[in-house]
Amino acid sequence: GTPGVGKTTLGKELASRAGLSYVNVGDLAKEGELYEGFDEEYDCPILDEDRVIDELEERMSEGGVIVDYHGCDFFPERWFHIVFVLRTENSCLYDRLQSRGYTGKKLQDNIQCEIFQTLYEEAVLSYKKEIVHQLPSNTPEDLERNLDQIMQWIEQWMKDNN
Repeated sequence: GTPGVGKTTLGKELASRAGLSYVNVGDLAKEGELYEGFDEEYDCPILDEDRVIDELEERMSEGGVIVDYHGCDFFPERWFHIVFVLRTENSCLYDRLQSRGYTGKKLQDNIQCEIFQTLYEEAVLSYKKEIVHQLPSNTPEDLERNLDQIMQWIEQWMKDNN
């Protein structure tokens, strides 16, 4: 999902409830300096996707990992059994991003990314359509509903695959 939709909040809480490990790719990249340059226009480092894959490969092969990142097209398809794309209404997202200090082009482009479903479409093109799901992420109630829904899915997957 777009920055500000609640991926980190959901991912950390889900990992805690399900006993899974959680990886925030942005934090992983920062810790390991997994960058290949700096984007002046967006004032952020450019992720070295190949190094991120190398860094995560062993952990992902063991399973039980929740991966949190806004893009997904560079991750190997074999890594995931299910993909969730969080969606937030524009006015709500605008306020969240503004409170993070996003301004100008960075703010506008992230809002447009959400309007045009850019990351959902990327996920559908990168993985089997049936494993990609959109979830609303506007309110604390949405968060709870999403956690419950994903926990049910995890429990069912465990029954079916163990």
